[in-house]
Amino acid sequence: MPGSRPPAAVLASAVVLSVTLAACSSTSSSSSPSGADTKPHAGGHLTFALGSDPLCVDPHQAATNDAVYAARGLVDSLTDQNPATGKIVPWLASSWEVSPNATAFTFHLRDDATFSDGTPVDARSVKENLDAVVQLGAKSIFGSGYLSGYKGTEVVDAHTAKVTFDHPNAQFLQATSTTTLGLLADASLRRPADSLCTGPLIGSGPFVLDGYTPGKSVELSRRANYKGGSGQAGHTGPAYLERISFKVVPESGVRTGSLESGQVDAIAGVAPQDEAGLRSQGEKLLSRPNPGVPVALSANTSRPQAGDIAVRRALEVAVDRKEVVDTILSGSYRPATSSLSSTTDDYRDNAALLAHDPAAAERILDAAGWKPGPDGIRAKNGAKLDLKIILAPNFGPNQSVLELVQQQLKKVGIGVTLRVLTIADYQQAQKSGDYDLAWGNGTRADPDILRTAFSSKLLNLSHIHDTRLEDLLDRQASAADPAQRAAYVADAQRRVLEQAYQIPVFEMTSVYALGSRVHGITLGSSSQAQFYDAWLS
Repeated sequence: MPGSRPPAAVLASAVVLSVTLAACSSTSSSSSPSGADTKPHAGGHLTFALGSDPLCVDPHQAATNDAVYAARGLVDSLTDQNPATGKIVPWLASSWEVSPNATAFTFHLRDDATFSDGTPVDARSVKENLDAVVQLGAKSIFGSGYLSGYKGTEVVDAHTAKVTFDHPNAQFLQATSTTTLGLLADASLRRPADSLCTGPLIGSGPFVLDGYTPGKSVELSRRANYKGGSGQAGHTGPAYLERISFKVVPESGVRTGSLESGQVDAIAGVAPQDEAGLRSQGEKLLSRPNPGVPVALSANTSRPQAGDIAVRRALEVAVDRKEVVDTILSGSYRPATSSLSSTTDDYRDNAALLAHDPAAAERILDAAGWKPGPDGIRAKNGAKLDLKIILAPNFGPNQSVLELVQQQLKKVGIGVTLRVLTIADYQQAQKSGDYDLAWGNGTRADPDILRTAFSSKLLNLSHIHDTRLEDLLDRQASAADPAQRAAYVADAQRRVLEQAYQIPVFEMTSVYALGSRVHGITLGSSSQAQFYDAWLS
């Protein structure tokens, strides 16, 4: 049925392979406006502090949450997703049909949508944008998975586009709700991909890009001729805010202090230790669990030690996830219990495979020939068991969490060396394979995030060559029947853990703090802040 829930829709659950129920509102700031302002109104300049540099604000290439905040405002998508129900709702497309085998998707577009340069958003725009994402290849980390098997887009008429794939693609309808598949104008698509990361960009969304200064800020302003608003939005027409400044403030304490002093209006990446203090100061906290891949150590199986399944399985049971959450994080977070976060559709509880059992870790290592050395760290054939972990400081507690994990692993004889990198250097180290374990997570409101993370046909940063897992990932992506897809997703989750390609630690939650005059910021299905309905009192 047009506009109905797709076969593979999610239940409220686009990247970063770089995220309990929230204690606060999960959809919008709910505190009453102060003063005389009680209804949304136009005007105002919102300053929002980010935890890291976006690196690239091109929606097709944006690879981190801090990039998506701004990119989301620049582009509309064919569809949107209700974060509470998982239902796919209209946006640029007013309706759609999906073929029974999920190989063809026909979108009927609104006839009043335009890009910020005044050119129409039409079926040809859909074709050119999807073609452009495919041409980006690996530069579009998520798009390369969303459009795998893409045959092309037929322009049926000015406002009807038919997208076809060479195999069933059950996850594609949800993918059309993501920022990655948002629509840019022809004038932007004709420019070299690398130049788009810093702009200029001409999009279909409610804001325009005034400028991006790497390492400092992204500046957006309201688009006066915007007529849109998705089926999820609280209003239609232009955004309320006149301007938004996204300021890069890497230190969580500085972000918190800037909010309390009024230098910024809202902040992302609230540190767990700051939550109670901000709440006591009267700031509004907005939070939502992240769907997708939990925060985890992903193994580089091409390395000698990380390639040893005994080492990987020992890691899984040596980590005390509850201690991590109780000691370093807060009640907004929960220990990981599978290779998907529990808010992701088709999640299955695999806590038994991850139960903390240091004695079992020692037995596994003993049986594999890893014997304790004089300093307690194990060795085999003269090689000391010392694993290099790479991490980026894009989430404040990352280093503290891993220092605690380092202590836990040492107790069973596993040595760990932590290497803290900038996000750019982290991404380069992943590509070069210069690590044993990479710390990070992936956010997407669809279980196909497993394929993005672990398929040898996509990123394959773990250098996995597992035909059984590959088959499961392919089958879940192409299964049109929801029950069959859920079964494949369940098997894939278990396979990832049984082979210990990933050592999940905790489920990420996105936590934001808003000053008293900020209202209407909402959190989308991937838990990222959205600003179309935001306003200032």
